[in-house]
Amino acid sequence: MPDSGKILRINPDGPDLQSIARAGNIIRTGGVVVFPARCLYGLAAHALNKRAVEKVFDIKQRPRNNPILVLIPDRSCLEDLAESVPESAEKLIKAFWPGGLTLVFQAKPSVPKRLTAGSGKLGIRVPSHPAARALAKFLGFPITGTSANLSGNPGCDRISALDPGILEKSDLVLDAGILKGGRGSTIVDVTVSPVRILREGEVLASKIHDTLRD
Repeated sequence: MPDSGKILRINPDGPDLQSIARAGNIIRTGGVVVFPARCLYGLAAHALNKRAVEKVFDIKQRPRNNPILVLIPDRSCLEDLAESVPESAEKLIKAFWPGGLTLVFQAKPSVPKRLTAGSGKLGIRVPSHPAARALAKFLGFPITGTSANLSGNPGCDRISALDPGILEKSDLVLDAGILKGGRGSTIVDVTVSPVRILREGEVLASKIHDTLRD
């Protein structure tokens, strides 16, 4: 069983503000928090803090050429991250955010290159899980949304399955119980026309195409 000293139990349907504030203040000062996303647990750090992002790579033992997606509280935060938001992206945002759709944009020069792995592109999503949304809204800036697992290993849908190394190096764990698991987010590159589906997940490719035809 994981060390309970870093674990904070929260209500998955409505996390209390005190717990969210505790996690948010850790992230704001450069720390890393394990948090519940829709399917699996993730690692949240200040996405625009280069040192915090490096911590996430180190904790996951993630190759530096593998980009990390970010979570934002709402559509307005795109202005600080994306060079442009094409019409195709606007349609998909309206249809599927918050939810299981990650959109890949051309990143602004101010976005840490480590996040984009030098590609110049950044995956962005508005999360649907109540705790993830509350955390993003509390902070008001983008946080990393990568899964809380060692690179190449399966993700975790419960804290008891968390790798001991992840627990040791993280500053706090928000435990929302057993998550639903299942398919991850669908990833769509909107920097090209027509858009390119990089990974089909929760949102079916057919729904993407139907939305863009409307």
